[in-house]
Amino acid sequence: MSNPPPLHAEDRPEYERLLGEALRDRTVLTALRAPGALTADQLRVLALRDADAVNDAAATEYAHYTALRESLRATPAPPADVEPYAPGLLSQLRSTDGGAGLFPVLIVLTPILAWSAGLVLLLVGYVLRAVDSGLLLGHSMVTAGWVALAAGVAAMAVGVVGLLLTAIRDGAAAVPPGTDPELAAELAAARAEWRTALRERGLLPYLRTHLPGAPGRSAPGFAGPGYSPPAFTSPGTGGLTDADGRTPRPAAFTTPDFTGPGYTPPDFTGPDDVR
Repeated sequence: MSNPPPLHAEDRPEYERLLGEALRDRTVLTALRAPGALTADQLRVLALRDADAVNDAAATEYAHYTALRESLRATPAPPADVEPYAPGLLSQLRSTDGGAGLFPVLIVLTPILAWSAGLVLLLVGYVLRAVDSGLLLGHSMVTAGWVALAAGVAAMAVGVVGLLLTAIRDGAAAVPPGTDPELAAELAAARAEWRTALRERGLLPYLRTHLPGAPGRSAPGFAGPGYSPPAFTSPGTGGLTDADGRTPRPAAFTTPDFTGPGYTPPDFTGPDDVR
């Protein structure tokens, strides 16, 4: 895009979470172990500083996501007498004055009261059994104590499940209440596309360019400027090259001049000359 949108402040926490995932990528962790590489904290600082530039790699997906989000926020809210989706027990126990409501209070108090009652019953029951092992009241109180402890555990489990369901329902889509489910699903899909593009096309390539030996980084050139191989020449008939193979020097060896020895035949005449 010619004019990519800047990263909004509300999306920076999501950017930081994706940055943390990218720093734990296998290729990035391997490159971080190389000698002279930056540390993970140094890379994090650089990536946070250049957040807008990194997010430009996913500008198309981010623009679509933010535009869809703003359009959904501009949708008129439902009428005041129509309560948003909160079916079942949660809606019945919700506070009308904006307070915590009855349900969270029950979640906290029920296990505490049940466990307290169970401990008291067990203590009294075991004391009575120690005094008189045949006393029926002691056995009954011990049984009631264990039942109270079990009820407290069950109440705690129900409360945890209820809180999880509430959190999932409230955080499943950051859209205004009463939004069309199809539009909410479209927003979630746009957000997932932006996250994927930001990680694959923005964060990972950015981190790899700052790490030596990471996949995707160009290898350094080995041929330095001004380098040329030595000029090796074969020795000619007139001389040999020097030790560096560049400057000719006079040959230290010349062919000897072989000539035949001076030989003359003896001055010999016939037998008449012999006396």
